[in-house]
Amino acid sequence: MERMLQLALLYDFYSELLTEKQRAVFEMSIFNDMSLSEVAKELGITPQGVRDFLKRTEKILNDYDSALELVKKHAERKKIIEKLINKTNELCISHIEKCFIQENLRGLL
Repeated sequence: MERMLQLALLYDFYSELLTEKQRAVFEMSIFNDMSLSEVAKELGITPQGVRDFLKRTEKILNDYDSALELVKKHAERKKIIEKLINKTNELCISHIEKCFIQENLRGLL
């Protein structure tokens, strides 16, 4: 399950860099939970072709992230924003102002 979540996160960041067919195979297999045979039938390719597409797409997504590190940067940014949200509780300002600041910080996530 952890692998699937990681793949979905990578896909969120880098899907626009994939070809249309790579996106279609990935979405059908991962997000729509279709079997290799179902995807193959839908796209007119073999189940082995679907498997190969998925393996290549996973490698491409991992290669993009190794080069760009957007997932790591996102996780770091998220931690910082969560710390800032928690720190707003220490501010000597009204509850409404705290809520306003926290809501704007959450909007950055």
